[in-house]
Amino acid sequence: MLSDVTTPQDLDDRFRETLAALATPPQRRDPARPVTDDTTLTGARALDLFDAQATSRQLDLAGRWLRSFGEGFYTIGSAGHEGNAAVAAALRATDPALLHYRSGAFYCVRAAQVDRPAPAERPEAEQGGQPAAADGPVEADPTGTGDGSRPDAADPDEPTGGAGSVADRPLAPAYAEAARDVLRGMVTSSLEPVAGGRHKVFGRADLAVVPTTSTIASHLPRAVGMGLAVERLRRLETSGRRDGVRVGSGGGAEQASWPPDAIVVCSFGDASVNHASATAAFNTAGWYDHTGLRIPVLFVCEDNGLGISVRSPRGWVETTLRSKPGVRYFAADGDDLVRAYEVATEAAAWVRRHRRPAVLHLSTVRLMGHAGADAETAYRSAEEIAADLDRDPLAGTARLLVGAGVATGEELLARYDEIGWQVRRIAEEVLDEPKLSAPAEVVAPLAPRRPVRVSRAVADAAARAAGPGAAARAAAFGGRPPELTGPLTLAQSINAALADGMLDHPQMAVFGEDVGVKGGVYGVTKGLRDRFGAARVFDTLLDETSILGLGLGAGLAGMLPVPEIQYLAYLHNAEDQLRGEAATMQFFSQGAFRNPMVVRVAGLAYQEGFGGHFHNDNSVAVLRDVPGLVIAVPARPDDAAPMLRTCLASAAVDGSVCVFLEPIALYHTRDLYADGDGEWLAHYAEPGAWTGGHVPIGRARVYGVGSAEDVTIITFGNGVPMSLRAAATLADEGIGTRVVDLRWLSPLPVADVIREAAATGRVLVVDETRRSGGVGEGVIAALVDAGYVGAARRVAGVDSFVPLGPAARHVLVSEEAITQGARTLLAR
Repeated sequence: MLSDVTTPQDLDDRFRETLAALATPPQRRDPARPVTDDTTLTGARALDLFDAQATSRQLDLAGRWLRSFGEGFYTIGSAGHEGNAAVAAALRATDPALLHYRSGAFYCVRAAQVDRPAPAERPEAEQGGQPAAADGPVEADPTGTGDGSRPDAADPDEPTGGAGSVADRPLAPAYAEAARDVLRGMVTSSLEPVAGGRHKVFGRADLAVVPTTSTIASHLPRAVGMGLAVERLRRLETSGRRDGVRVGSGGGAEQASWPPDAIVVCSFGDASVNHASATAAFNTAGWYDHTGLRIPVLFVCEDNGLGISVRSPRGWVETTLRSKPGVRYFAADGDDLVRAYEVATEAAAWVRRHRRPAVLHLSTVRLMGHAGADAETAYRSAEEIAADLDRDPLAGTARLLVGAGVATGEELLARYDEIGWQVRRIAEEVLDEPKLSAPAEVVAPLAPRRPVRVSRAVADAAARAAGPGAAARAAAFGGRPPELTGPLTLAQSINAALADGMLDHPQMAVFGEDVGVKGGVYGVTKGLRDRFGAARVFDTLLDETSILGLGLGAGLAGMLPVPEIQYLAYLHNAEDQLRGEAATMQFFSQGAFRNPMVVRVAGLAYQEGFGGHFHNDNSVAVLRDVPGLVIAVPARPDDAAPMLRTCLASAAVDGSVCVFLEPIALYHTRDLYADGDGEWLAHYAEPGAWTGGHVPIGRARVYGVGSAEDVTIITFGNGVPMSLRAAATLADEGIGTRVVDLRWLSPLPVADVIREAAATGRVLVVDETRRSGGVGEGVIAALVDAGYVGAARRVAGVDSFVPLGPAARHVLVSEEAITQGARTLLAR
């Protein structure tokens, strides 16, 4: 019945009927020959792709079967999208890929490519010897060269044979292994090779397939960043980079080589073209292309016309993709294997040769609904669903093979059933595999912390700076290193630490809005571009999603990115790049892939004479909610440099994603208690003192004022100088205070907090963020969890945005409020 055509049984029956109706070819064709006269796709390769498509289809059926008795947990399938097998065949196994969740056939082909030679590539069509306009539509040249020559000769390693050979061809073992990968993900087996049972993803380091867990366009900015990084590293003349680009950098991360001419491929669905992340990615790729920078990325839009139940208006996706400036457009029908292969081959060759972005618009259909629970008959007519079935790409490939005389329908059905039997057998095997069984198992790869190795990395950096790198360091600082320039402000200390980081990490790059030529809106990156060049310190376009995406891709490609978000308030429109992409990478790849990154963010409040809520933002709750994210907040110059060194070392050693939140109001602060006292300045440590002054992640700093026995003030950021001034006032009243600077908001320095709280039995938490969702809630909760039984009180910002001008004082914490809070606490 048409109302039931989206069920697995009906889809399977329909395919069988299609094969049974295919006439026996009048003569057999040698599989080593092309399947048609106008293609380079051989019969043997088409048979391989049929096997990959059939494996993907049987995996979809197995997923529904597993779900039917409660043992499968993922039913979003690839049925109708199997044409993406042709895209994989047009690429190399060393081209890093970020895949759409319907790219099952692509994954199967990639698995089989690992031990096979890469396909030969055709030259792209050219006009008068010059590339066609980057933003113009491109239709594939049937020959690819304009002269009728065929550059893609038959692979001598491909099987050949005449009649009767198809049924005897063994299924590539790689397809069975790919099926095992996917099925393990469906049943959440802890033996699944990339996510280890944490999610069902397409990903494996040895296949250069980077796991993506959302694919609602959030991975596109990362793909652009990967393309930019791969091209930059290709041009970089540094040791260890001439033979390829490594994934990750030390710390136990699995390594893989991306050749210098690798391109990045990124697939996504048609509904995702409307997402802000997709707009950001395409815009960034085109923007950089317009400036002359090269980004070798092939976007693949798998267009089935639906976003669950919402239709893409007819022609909208094509119009949208064609109009992207700087991104060349290719199009093919996914149910036509020959055409899809030819166009994908041309598109990949164009991107590889010109190192420029392109998009392949692959028309597909969606069979069996969005997922297992989707009753698509509620929003689609029976006729529409039946029309999609007529475009089944697996049936289309079968027709191609039979019409070309490479196989009979009976032979293909036998292969389909053999693949189905193997997939079902593997599904039964993985059912008995172990699952994640304890919280520690689940979170093990989330954010590994190896403080001893981080400390050693800081010590090694100090030894290099004082030893073999001393001359280069002296030259970089113009003969006057920062430790010889006298006391520094917070901004100056961060600037010096960034320079030392650039000297010690050749793959470190600093980028963001206004960080290059201008040196940052507060001068924090001043002079870095002149010292280290525009390739390592550069301005970006005004888009925080793209800035973070560049960092994500660069870190994955082996760089150490230090992106800057100009103001904390600007981060909020791009937070998913940290939460959904950066923080999940090690979690969903068991550390096989990492995106080390130190994100510098100017934030918090108390700017005098300038502000409003966009320049005085005190909202950090969303950052503290991201599992594994490190959040550092330096208040003093002599903390800023060692904390930044720790973040850089942690990123390099453990792949950590760190947010370095810099209090704007303290950037240029010089005095603490009185004008001209210079108490908020500090000397920069010479390299020999870096080891002794190392600040581990999650360790607080404690100041004793007076007897330090009466009350403990726990604070951070702008709260530190305010609390120290309040403590001085209390000391005049005979009250001794311990001021604890948290320094790290995630992870909180819980051990230090508990120790200092117990020392006085009275705790005042001074939280410059908001009362609801603020840092203070976490501090109080930590005390309660530890069994603290003393008195506790909070002074926090009002649940409000920060207004402009003097009105800000009514919603922010003040020194007077701190002093009064301590007095109230002591009066209990």
